[in-house]
Amino acid sequence: MKIKNIDSIEVLDSRGRPTLCTTVVLDDGCKGTAFVPSGASTGSLEAHELRDNEERYGGLGVQNASENAKKLLEDLDNKRADDQASIDKLLIEIDGTSNKSKIGANAILSVSIACTRAAANSLNLNLYEYLNILYKKQSNLHT
Repeated sequence: MKIKNIDSIEVLDSRGRPTLCTTVVLDDGCKGTAFVPSGASTGSLEAHELRDNEERYGGLGVQNASENAKKLLEDLDNKRADDQASIDKLLIEIDGTSNKSKIGANAILSVSIACTRAAANSLNLNLYEYLNILYKKQSNLHT
């Protein structure tokens, strides 16, 4: 279940604000799609949601974050979608900032969740079943 493609587009959320819809496609044809919520809080330690800051949507567009999500295929191509910890670690390393402002937390989160959903679909599991397996695997590492 290796990653073969990442597509990401700008869509509108329930409040009419732009957000990302990202789809990850695996070598077995399974897909996972994620819509990420736009953050409402603005804490100083919060992960940075990348916005376009252009006239469209009053500066709230996410086309740059969408392009960043697509470019992550360069680093994730042929990586196993079921190795969530490694994927997330790599995404954070690629960004290289403490608040995820280079790639954008929205791009990172959308790719991460889409990978998780794709892996669950590849294993023919409901998302909650797959997350339970990941949780148990992580818990066993700490005992």
